[in-house]
Amino acid sequence: MAVYSLKTVQVLPVTLEKAWDFFSSPANLATITPPHMGFNIISKHHGAKMYPGQIIEYTVKPLLGIPLYWMTEITHVEEGKYFVDEQRFGPYSLWHHQHHFREVPGGVEMTDIVHYKIPLWILGDIANALFVRKQLKGIFDYRYKKVEELFR
Repeated sequence: MAVYSLKTVQVLPVTLEKAWDFFSSPANLATITPPHMGFNIISKHHGAKMYPGQIIEYTVKPLLGIPLYWMTEITHVEEGKYFVDEQRFGPYSLWHHQHHFREVPGGVEMTDIVHYKIPLWILGDIANALFVRKQLKGIFDYRYKKVEELFR
């Protein structure tokens, strides 16, 4: 029963303030998620700007178009530097997603680091090898391209 990780790094030709304003707004999550995932925020209290302790509820359709409920909590926020979301209920037995931002020449370097674990012991490990890791990579590849379009 392994813990897996995924890391992506992207440089955006924008100010730190513009990058932070976009990525720290839960309303923009659907924009950077592939349409086939059926991402839909269902929280009644998600607000315009994230804050520590904030709960965000949504549904996603990661497999065969079957909707799954997912609840995450924003556990850490340091304005303009990083925030962390952690699954409280959903498809993973562990989901810890760090979003880091730092100014670099010509813009902002954005780094995502995800640690995740799949339930069902060896079956989860097999699922990761067969499709979960590939699907997560595909979601982050889509996000990379979409962010390029939005900020170029």
